[in-house]
Amino acid sequence: MTELSVPSAPPSWSAEGRNLVVHADNAEYLATLPDSSFRMIYVDPPFNTGRVQRRQPTTMVRAVEGSGDRVGFKGQSYSTVKGILSSYDDAFEDYWDFLAPRLAEAWRLLTDDGTLYVHLDYREVHYAKVMLDALFGRECFLNEIIWAYDYGARAKRKWPAKHDNILVYVKDPAGYYFNSDEVDREPYMAPGLVTAEKAALGKLPTDVWWHTIVSPTGREKTGYPTQKPEGLLRRAVAASSSEGDWVLDFFAGSGTLGAVAGKLGRRFVCVDRNPQAIDVMRARLAPWT
Repeated sequence: MTELSVPSAPPSWSAEGRNLVVHADNAEYLATLPDSSFRMIYVDPPFNTGRVQRRQPTTMVRAVEGSGDRVGFKGQSYSTVKGILSSYDDAFEDYWDFLAPRLAEAWRLLTDDGTLYVHLDYREVHYAKVMLDALFGRECFLNEIIWAYDYGARAKRKWPAKHDNILVYVKDPAGYYFNSDEVDREPYMAPGLVTAEKAALGKLPTDVWWHTIVSPTGREKTGYPTQKPEGLLRRAVAASSSEGDWVLDFFAGSGTLGAVAGKLGRRFVCVDRNPQAIDVMRARLAPWT
C-alpha cells in the first residue's frame, strides 16, 4: 500500500498508477494532483455539529482562472455570498473558510463530464448548497439525495431526524456522465400496478434512498465511528463512473468509497489525516492496493 506520512513528500500519482491511500492534510495534498483527474468525487466532510470550533481564515482557492471572483449564485461572487450569510451566522464563516477551498479543488480535479457528491446532514447542508452554487454555478446542481434510515434515538419533542443529505453537482450540466443501467434497482412499492416484467426488473431509485446504516454486528463494520454503508456509495459510483475510471474521497474515513470502487473495478485515491482512518483503510483496502 502506498501511504503518506506528513510532512513527507506526497506519493507519486498518475492516471496509470496504483490505487492510493494517502495520510495527509487534504488541503495540501489536493493541490499536488493534476487537473481533470477524477470522473467522480465523493466527500463526507465534518458536519460541524457543535458549531463552536473557530478556525483561522484560509486563502480562497479559485475554481476557475482569471482575476475576478468566481460568479455563481444569482450572478454574485464568492465574497458577496459569504458576506451575506456571515451577517446572519458568524459561525458560518469558519465553515466556509474550511470547506470552500477544498470544494473548489474538487471542481478543478473533476473531468469535464465528472460529478461531485457532498454528504452532509441537516445542520450544514443549506450552507453547503449556497457555497456550491457559488463555486460551481447553480446550473450545475443535479440532485439533492435524501438518505433515509431508521435507527438510533427517538426524539420526544420534535420529529426524529433520520436522514442525511447528499448534494450532487456536475462540472458540465450539458455533458456529464450518468449511467442508470448500472444502478441496482429496487422493488416497486405497489408491484400490482405495473406489468409482471416491470415488477421483476424493479425500478430505478429516486432521489430518496432508503438504506439501513452499517450494522453494529455486521461483517461490513470496521469500528470507524462515521462509517457509511457500501450500498449507499455503490449507487453513486455505479451511476457516475465506469470501469477503470478514477474516483476520489478526500475525507475518506473508513474507506467505504475505496472498498466500493475496488469491487466495481474503479481506481481510487482515498485521503485522510486521521491515523485511525489510515489503519482501518490499510486493512480494509488491502485487496486493491
